[in-house]
Amino acid sequence: MTLQRRLTVSRPGPLLPFLLEVLGQSRTAVKALLRNGAVHINGTCCRQFDVLLSMGDELTILKLSSAMAAKRLDESRIQVIHEDDDLFVVEKPAGLLTVATDREKVDTLYARLRDFVQTRGSRDRDVFVVHRLDEETSGLVLFAKSHAMKQSLQDVWPTIEKYYLAVVNGQPPSAQGTITSHLTENPKSLRVTSRDQPSAHSRSATTRYEVIESSLTRTLLRVRLETGRKHQIRVHLASIGCPVVGDSRYGRPSKKSSRHSLPDAPRLALHASELALSHPRTAEPLSFRSPLPTILVKLLK
Repeated sequence: MTLQRRLTVSRPGPLLPFLLEVLGQSRTAVKALLRNGAVHINGTCCRQFDVLLSMGDELTILKLSSAMAAKRLDESRIQVIHEDDDLFVVEKPAGLLTVATDREKVDTLYARLRDFVQTRGSRDRDVFVVHRLDEETSGLVLFAKSHAMKQSLQDVWPTIEKYYLAVVNGQPPSAQGTITSHLTENPKSLRVTSRDQPSAHSRSATTRYEVIESSLTRTLLRVRLETGRKHQIRVHLASIGCPVVGDSRYGRPSKKSSRHSLPDAPRLALHASELALSHPRTAEPLSFRSPLPTILVKLLK
């Protein structure tokens, strides 16, 4: 975020008079800062003008353009998990494309994040796509702030740890396992198939899984990608008889609800839950987690 001021309260009193004094702005301008979430007290956003400040409280005040951009991003259900000088980690909602396709060229995760960056008044003017999630999949997505950082991240992409949480139908043959096969995409149907033997256009793929929770009809798996092929998790889990719940392409249709059945899936039950990497520039270890969305937790109840 772009900072306007960082202040320490030296005497107790109501917030609005304090801001009017230290910022030297009009009442209308200060209330606009509060209304748009630009004022943070001890790390918590504050929109109430009559809050009483205590001595030693730490105030962070963002530029109005930055606060308004962040508000728009929040309204579009995109949460910034991490930001530094080189990269973003954001959480993508299900139902939103990562980048444009022939079907949707305007409203994408990339477009929303780029709009956020360009309208918040910072020196950053663009973001660069490092990888993608399927439209139906939610979870953590990594973006770079420069083309050079994008290339650095993609160069080390095989070493970045990537974990997913998947609610699947049935139970796998063992509590943990590895699935290795050769995946081929049909250029007409765009459907991916899995075979034991390689072919002219196939690509090898390896997926590891472990059972986290199970019931009679569904299982929660923690899945690690060793390779990153299109629809890899969905195809591999379906190949062992455990299609991802809500997967109309590789799974089986959900049965109609009855008093004995679990709830139907409102979406694909796949969530990119963990990323772990070494920062390409600073070598700092970075680790990010995103919990299974409540709407998918309910599928196990």
